[in-house]
Amino acid sequence: MGALVGLCFGVGCLLVWVAVRLPRQQRAESRQRTRTERLLAEAGLREVAPRSLVALCLGSAAAAFVLFLGVTRAVPIASVLGALAGYLPMAVVAGRARRRQREFAEVWPDAVDDLASAVRAGMSLPDAVAALAVRGPEPLRPAFDGFALDYQVSGRFGDCLDRLKERLSDPVGDRVVEGLRIARDVGGGELGRLLRSLSAFLRDDLRTRSELEARQAWAVNGARVAVAAPWVVLLVMSTQSTVIERYQSAAGAVVLVTGACLCVFAYRLMMRMGRLPAERRILR
Repeated sequence: MGALVGLCFGVGCLLVWVAVRLPRQQRAESRQRTRTERLLAEAGLREVAPRSLVALCLGSAAAAFVLFLGVTRAVPIASVLGALAGYLPMAVVAGRARRRQREFAEVWPDAVDDLASAVRAGMSLPDAVAALAVRGPEPLRPAFDGFALDYQVSGRFGDCLDRLKERLSDPVGDRVVEGLRIARDVGGGELGRLLRSLSAFLRDDLRTRSELEARQAWAVNGARVAVAAPWVVLLVMSTQSTVIERYQSAAGAVVLVTGACLCVFAYRLMMRMGRLPAERRILR
C-alpha cells in the first residue's frame, strides 16, 4: 500500500512539473520564433522560413572558417572571423528591414494624400484603398494589390485589412489601417480630415527624423569603421608566420575571443546609445 501511495505521489509530482515546465519552454520557443519571423516580415522576406535564415548563418560561418583557415592557417583566427561572419546574414536582413521601413516612411504621406483625394472624390473606402495598387507609391503597390485581390474574392473589408497589415509589417501602416477600420465601422464622416491630418503629421515626423539621421550618420559610420579596422589589420598581419604562431597559442586564442566580445559589446552599446527612437508595432 505504501509503495502504491509513493508511486501515485511521484506520478503526480511529475505531471505538475510537466504542466509547469513545458508551457514555459513553448512560450520561449514561440517568442524566439516570432522574433525571427517578425524580422523577416519587416524585411519583406515573409516567404523565407526562419530555419532557412539560421541555416544560412551557419553556412556563412562554416564557409568563412574554411576560407580564413586556408588564408591564415590559424584555427583561432579562422574560428573568430568565422563566428563574426556567421552574423552577417542576420545583419543584412536587419539592414534590409530598416531600409524598407525608411522607404515606407517616405511614401506613406503620398499614399494617405491619395486616399484622401479618392474619398473626397466620392469613391467608397474599399475602392479607394484598392486603387492604391495602381496609382499609389511604387513600394506600397504589391501590398495593396494583394488587398485588392482579397477584397475582390471575399468582400470582407476587416479580414482584408488584417492581411494587408501582415503584408506591410510597418508601424505607420498599422496606424493607417486601424484608422481606416474605425472609419469603416463608425461611418467615417471625418475620414477626409483625419487622413489630411495624418498626412501632415507623417511629413513633419519624416522631416525631423531625416535631419537627425543626417547628423547621426557620421557616428554610425565611425562605429562601423572602428569595429572593422582591427580585424582587417589582423587579417593582413596573419600572413606572417610569427603572428600565426602567437595566435595559435592558448593566450592568443584568449586575446582573440576577448577582443571579439569587446568589439561586439562596444558596437552594440554605441549603436544603442546613438539610436533614434524607433516606432513599434503596437497595433498588430
